[in-house]
Amino acid sequence: MWCVPGAVGGSEDYLVRQLLGIPQTEFDITVCAPKGFVAAHPEIANIHQIIESDHDGRSRPRRVLSESTWLYERSKGAALVHHGGGTIPIRHQSPTVLTIHDLQYREFPQYVQSHKLAYLKTVMPRSARRADVIAVPTEFVKQTVVDAYGISPDRIVVVQHGIESTLGTSATSEAELRSKYLLWDAPIVLLPAMTHPHKGHLFLLDVMEKSWKAQGLQLVLIGAAGAADDAVNQRASSSGLNTCVKKLGRVSKADRDGLIKMSKALVFPSEYEGFGAPVIEAMALGTPVICSDRACLPEVVGDAGLVLPLDVDAWAGALDLIELRRAQYLEASARRLENFTAEASGRALASAYRLALS
Repeated sequence: MWCVPGAVGGSEDYLVRQLLGIPQTEFDITVCAPKGFVAAHPEIANIHQIIESDHDGRSRPRRVLSESTWLYERSKGAALVHHGGGTIPIRHQSPTVLTIHDLQYREFPQYVQSHKLAYLKTVMPRSARRADVIAVPTEFVKQTVVDAYGISPDRIVVVQHGIESTLGTSATSEAELRSKYLLWDAPIVLLPAMTHPHKGHLFLLDVMEKSWKAQGLQLVLIGAAGAADDAVNQRASSSGLNTCVKKLGRVSKADRDGLIKMSKALVFPSEYEGFGAPVIEAMALGTPVICSDRACLPEVVGDAGLVLPLDVDAWAGALDLIELRRAQYLEASARRLENFTAEASGRALASAYRLALS
């Protein structure tokens, strides 16, 4: 019910890839989702039953109410109910698996609207205690849940993100992308993220102005508008950056994959991630990664990318290092991707289901 298509960022891809990879012979799954989910994800409708509510889920009060009424009624008789959005309704069926994507609201409360912060502070600890099993995307999130809520680690299962084998097969060509988005004939670096404050857009624009602009690069920003969108727009349109920064907003999956494939590097200077799926997508598409050393990113990237502190000077020579070590990083990426398939993610989720049912 929380998974409003196009509105919840990487959490949506996380759920969809699990549903694509979960062993179909073991579980008979019904997905209860907001209106519009089938149209957004016909590939899920082809393998699982989907029941849509009569609203699109964008109104939080209406969604919360429907979870305790409409969803409660439709989940009667289920052997197990999986709540994928970090919270469990007041009225709910048991046993339950709860996915907690991250605890960003605790680490950076200043980035969360006051009413949403109050809601999360109340509902998430209660939900964690109610869940029979908690699924998390990384060991980093697992430890933060243990530390924050006092949950036994035995009740927490790491369900890693998974990349579908078809990723990139429909990617838009470089020539078409350059023409469509008026990208001049120069190398690009790509940041694919909503413009939320913690994603690091302003930091990267500082790096661009101080160091990378002189290297003849173009920075491309894709992703929906977030809380820092106005600040990012203002900074990107300044006289020092307006000729070398392209902000495209949301793009299609085909265009996203094509932009990743044609990039000199995917850059991800985030302050906080529960997983950070774009870095795995870049590995799968053969593009080197430069990311911050914060939260889960060192765990996810490992030796398959360049992990740096959030210091402008430290990023100055990053692109030269990427070129020097390109073959090394791509070889390491291929090894790491064996752990991040949709099938591996689905198997991990199945293990969480079995634990909750035991």
